[in-house]
Amino acid sequence: MTTLTKSLANYAQARRAGDFIFVSGASARQPDNSVPGARRVDGAWVMDIRLQTEATLKRIDTVLATQGAGLADIVEAVIFLLDMADYAGMNEVWNRVFADPATAPARTTVAVRQLPRPELNVEIRVVAWKKP
Repeated sequence: MTTLTKSLANYAQARRAGDFIFVSGASARQPDNSVPGARRVDGAWVMDIRLQTEATLKRIDTVLATQGAGLADIVEAVIFLLDMADYAGMNEVWNRVFADPATAPARTTVAVRQLPRPELNVEIRVVAWKKP
């Protein structure tokens, strides 16, 4: 089992309200503060949206597991991208994880100017539905 990443502020990574589980925005940041898909080259960040999306979804799955749920229980997602040029790469991973459009979550994707750390290019928040 993957270790949960300690939050940088005082908030719940997941909060249950009846049958719904609200998962706070998650990123690819690991428990050791490393970020898969991010490396420094000549003083600039080079980021791989596919690796970061995959790591972010794995983190969300780990958070949902603490509530007895998983990725298949997600009913809605909001994706925050640092750059819409990464939309296709993020979708490649998303479509692999959620292969059936009939059961895939409802989703909104927006571009944002900045994320909490310079080596992040995606953050995802979700709502899942699972009976306790």
